[in-house]
Amino acid sequence: MKLQQLRYVIEIVKHDLNVTAAAQDLFTSQPGISKQIRLLEDELGVDIFVRRGKHLTRVTPAGRLIVKKAEVVLREVEAIKSIADEYRNQSRGTLSVATTHTQVRYALPGPFATLRDAYPELDLRIHQGSTEQIGNMASSGEVDFAIAPETMNHFPDLVMMPCYRWNRCAVVLRDHPLARRKQLRRKDLDEHPIITYGVGFRERLPLVDGSGDGEHNIHIVMSAVDTDVIKRYVRLGFGVGIIAKMAFEPDQDDDLVLIDASHLFQPSTVYIGCRRATFLRQYMIDFVGSFAPHLTPELIEAAFAAPTPVACAKLFQEIELPQR
Repeated sequence: MKLQQLRYVIEIVKHDLNVTAAAQDLFTSQPGISKQIRLLEDELGVDIFVRRGKHLTRVTPAGRLIVKKAEVVLREVEAIKSIADEYRNQSRGTLSVATTHTQVRYALPGPFATLRDAYPELDLRIHQGSTEQIGNMASSGEVDFAIAPETMNHFPDLVMMPCYRWNRCAVVLRDHPLARRKQLRRKDLDEHPIITYGVGFRERLPLVDGSGDGEHNIHIVMSAVDTDVIKRYVRLGFGVGIIAKMAFEPDQDDDLVLIDASHLFQPSTVYIGCRRATFLRQYMIDFVGSFAPHLTPELIEAAFAAPTPVACAKLFQEIELPQR
């Protein structure tokens, strides 16, 4: 059994059993992959794929188990390489983060600048998306960290650590009827068109009154994953923007008025997540500590050692998270 054969199996599954597409991504030939898969099946004595002529039609029950184990094996191989690289080049590497526009724009510049100063040869790669996309990228190993405004419990292979709590505010034009309000009222949400985050964020309007997201009464005229887009359409007169409070910049948004809405919504928590099998290099630990100072190396280690997500969550119950 060869590691390359396991890589071929995983790539074929990733490409919906399209061997040609897998071969293109791996810069090899389709006949070569097919031959290696046959050799692996012969060695194991079971079929990994069901075939119809020259085409693969589905993964066998044994094949599904083999794919899961192959993914674990290859992750461990990458961890071994990372350990060697850590001791060979302690200041070099790549840090990849999947997160939302709001985090990239308003929460991460400081930690990234700190990391760049400490590790000037480090490459940073940022991927933006919805919560579901962020979780998928981290769970598949495409990125090192997922930073999202919710815990993403449906990705059990991710170790999720709370970073800070945040709440929402309303923003309107200075000549808007609500512009003189200090606080938004619940009925204002029903009486004015609302612009807020997209449906990819499951907790976009978590009302304190317990009515879920309340969207059966609220007219959401537009939604977006990008906070700057929301503010742009507020400026165009489309409606009242509901955004993260930290995304309001008085100097940049002096044409808008901020109205407190934190009493209407339950605060949300931003989490940072990483695959359990990941080997955390020193610059990764430093990045987490810069983004969330209460996440000490000892606490991070304990989180990764926790046997279940519930046990992991208990580690943070007594910690008072910062508010943004």
